[in-house]
Amino acid sequence: MRLVLASASPARLATLRAAGVEPLVRVSGVDESTVPHADPTELALALADLKAEAVLAALASGSAEGVGEDAFVLVGCDSVLELDGRAHGKPGTDDAVRARWRALRGRSGRLVTGHHVAVVRGDAVAHRSRAASTTVHFADVTDAEIEAYVATGEPQHVAGAFTIDGYGAAFVSGVAGDHHNVVGISVPLLRVLLAELGVAWTDLWRAQR
Repeated sequence: MRLVLASASPARLATLRAAGVEPLVRVSGVDESTVPHADPTELALALADLKAEAVLAALASGSAEGVGEDAFVLVGCDSVLELDGRAHGKPGTDDAVRARWRALRGRSGRLVTGHHVAVVRGDAVAHRSRAASTTVHFADVTDAEIEAYVATGEPQHVAGAFTIDGYGAAFVSGVAGDHHNVVGISVPLLRVLLAELGVAWTDLWRAQR
């Protein structure tokens, strides 16, 4: 079966490719600011559901390029960082990154990624939604390191203002849980959700030599 990824994230795409899956990427284009949930887990799940369902509807209506198969898997994800009980998404501005990292340094936060999976078989569609959570320990970075990180342009556009697979990697001192989830998609959780829907993870692997 083919996997359709309802996300523009290059990190999610790279993670799936490294796990043997070559997805089709279809971006939802939804307005994330319309989702009001304050609880980090509920917010991540609601955003993942919104993205996946938007792409699924576009595929069904023909307004997005089709998959070309009667049976396929569609996955939508969204991540937020929980710190002090509050959800933090993409900071957007340089000043917001500075403020976020002054709050993060030397502490731990919880990276929550919502996953929404739909398995389409002809006219039948089955769904599962679940969140994965990973504790992230942050280094006690200096003001100079924060300024250097701001200058890369990376943290402004990623959930929680950090990455574990980019410039921010040196500022993450450890994780407790699935490290894939910190990148933005939990491969172990996807395997479980797909199994519940009758799809073997290995059926998504691209052909091997």
